Amino acid sequence: MLIRTPVDLGAVIRDRRKRLKLDQSTLAKRIGVSRQWVIEVEHGHPRAELALVLRALDALGIPLDASGETPINRSSPKAGVDINAIVTKAKKSKA
Repeated sequence: MLIRTPVDLGAVIRDRRKRLKLDQSTLAKRIGVSRQWVIEVEHGHPRAELALVLRALDALGIPLDASGETPINRSSPKAGVDINAIVTKAKKSKA
């Protein structure tokens, strides 16, 4: 699945943070932001500064590849992060 919305990206960030057993304060310190910023990104706040989002992805070891050289196959997710499951779980928890 492609990350298409800030909510999708927030779900991925929250899932990885939890899998790394980091609390929001610890992640915030690694990025150089406030805990409130982490909370807003994890909830899909659409106005988060891109440079800080990229720092968050780097701090969590989430690669961002925009080469466009690899064809997208939506039916078979790559090994590692199952974005479909993360987004589905996040949507269910909000209901």
